[in-house]
Amino acid sequence: MYDLLKGLRVVEGSAFVAGPTCGLYLAQLGAEVIRFDNIGGGPDFNRWPLSRKGDSFYWEGLNKSKKSIAIDLSRPEGRRLAQELATAPGENAGAFVTNFPVEGFLSYEALSALRPDLVCVRVMGWADGRPGVDYTINSAVGVPLFTGHADDPRPVNHILPAWDLLTGGYAAFSLVSALMARSRDGKGREVRLPLSDIAAASLANLGMLAEATLGEGDRPRVGNDIFGAFGRDFTTADGVRIMLVAITPRQWSGIQPLLGIVEAVQALEAELGVDFARDEGLRFTHRDRLVPIFDAAMARRKLADLIPAFEQLGVCWGPYQTLSQAANDPRLFAGNPVFSTLTHPSGETYPAAGFAGTVPQDARQPARPAARLGQHTDEVLSTVLGLSSAQIGKLHDDGVVAGPEGR
Repeated sequence: MYDLLKGLRVVEGSAFVAGPTCGLYLAQLGAEVIRFDNIGGGPDFNRWPLSRKGDSFYWEGLNKSKKSIAIDLSRPEGRRLAQELATAPGENAGAFVTNFPVEGFLSYEALSALRPDLVCVRVMGWADGRPGVDYTINSAVGVPLFTGHADDPRPVNHILPAWDLLTGGYAAFSLVSALMARSRDGKGREVRLPLSDIAAASLANLGMLAEATLGEGDRPRVGNDIFGAFGRDFTTADGVRIMLVAITPRQWSGIQPLLGIVEAVQALEAELGVDFARDEGLRFTHRDRLVPIFDAAMARRKLADLIPAFEQLGVCWGPYQTLSQAANDPRLFAGNPVFSTLTHPSGETYPAAGFAGTVPQDARQPARPAARLGQHTDEVLSTVLGLSSAQIGKLHDDGVVAGPEGR
């Protein structure tokens, strides 16, 4: 948690990963992020993984540090409240993050009629408005068809929602960029961010589109090998599987004497008429000859004996470990200052991530848990919309809004 965006108010009306991730990042940099949901929770309120009591770890992880207001969005009065929240006055307000449809009561046309300088970032599936999620976009751009081992033709869906996470980060800097532009020209803007465009642009930026259309066609499956370089999984004498990468000249030259394979590699270079040190691509091209040399050498050595030399030589490697094992890794979770141990709305106590970046010049504040659904309903209606206690009470009586646990 840092205060770089202190004073900024952002209203979020979204669900699932990309939109809430955008709001999370903004909140972790000090913005006041107010999330509105339907009374009883939106479509992601009970999404897995769940606590033993059935509360969503997913929801409370993506909504840390935000304020929560619960509204009946099926009713005209509730929809009007959501519009008023998104367009509430203030120099450092009028910033809205959503994945609601382009058309409808939260359209930019409807909202900008209430506040012309509104800045809205809208996460979408496809650019034409059709629904899409990370997995359907990923299947469409082809990534599952070149992920996995060559001896298995089935597509492999990745477990990490990469396009959602990229879009969440893209949305956060797009919102801040549009706010900076508004400070110069006074204009409101809507930034539409389809997952499909984020995915397509990312693959093009990595050269994959050019490779497929101008090169030899679609990339074949290469299993755990790193495309265009030398790196893959190996197993040590004590049965530990590690990922080993030799991309830089220093990494490549350092690992060979350590494993005692200098002469074997030189003999292979002489046979093939190549210089692996000068061209990392050749290490990939001839990996079917290099890998057995490394396999045999790794199988003769225990990991504990390799680690000191790995560290001294700057070898790039990492163990394969389960997430529960990684939870005790001080480089990742245990002892990492990014994390704070908190008691969450589920009642469970576990480490929560703060802002993943570090600002050495500023003191890091501890992470803050997600709110209970509707925890800030009365506060937001009073401070943001200026409603009186009597007005707020009537909204509760009429079932338009709710506090914690639906009260």
